[in-house]
Amino acid sequence: MSNATTEPGVKYDRVMLKISGEALMGDQGYGLHPPTVARIAQEVKSVRDMGVEVCMVIGGGNIFRGLAGSAQGMERTTADYMGMLATVMNALAMQSALEQIGVYTRVISAIPMDQVCEPYIRRRAVRHLEKKRVCIFAAGTGNPYFTTDTAATLRASEMACQAIFKGTKVDGVYDKDPKKHADATRYTHVTYDEVLQKHLGVMDASAIALARDNNLPIIVFSLDEPGGFRGILEGKGTYTRVQD
Repeated sequence: MSNATTEPGVKYDRVMLKISGEALMGDQGYGLHPPTVARIAQEVKSVRDMGVEVCMVIGGGNIFRGLAGSAQGMERTTADYMGMLATVMNALAMQSALEQIGVYTRVISAIPMDQVCEPYIRRRAVRHLEKKRVCIFAAGTGNPYFTTDTAATLRASEMACQAIFKGTKVDGVYDKDPKKHADATRYTHVTYDEVLQKHLGVMDASAIALARDNNLPIIVFSLDEPGGFRGILEGKGTYTRVQD
């Protein structure tokens, strides 16, 4: 269990931040947008400065998406491994942005690549967190057919995180796409089973099932809202909580 000393009123000592690769590309259609990466790094720093220990998992969809490659005829396992390598590239970009603003960071890969980042060893990763380093878990679970959503839930469980913060383009979970339907309703709270039954698209089914089995709450919030990540930890802001 974490021994962090957090600011008064802060509910969590250790959290997982899960963001998509697309979150890093800003208004571009592909790749990395350095000012956007820097802005997200500042959000992470503001939370770390509260005394909260932060883990991160970043998707790879801004560079390569395994399912898309598979749909175009590529062998699924190969496509998924290419997607894992894309997540390593994003993790290194985020590490660079964080360290430029004075946040010690470790990229920890499920696929060993010693010249680039550390291999995943659970006890070592926990020690990094205890030393107030941000840990970015890359290369998914190291296995094809599993998404970075599942990787985030798995690592959050292994690291004894108290919640998963899922940063998205909207400020929570809606009953239908709020960008297409003006009458879409935002949930303040929804259960794991409702997410699965109503196909609400918070995370994929295996990630939701793993979170449910470990009673790990998922906080869905807008990553585009400046200060949103820190605000929720302070008990403010708009979000949806997924938990029974």
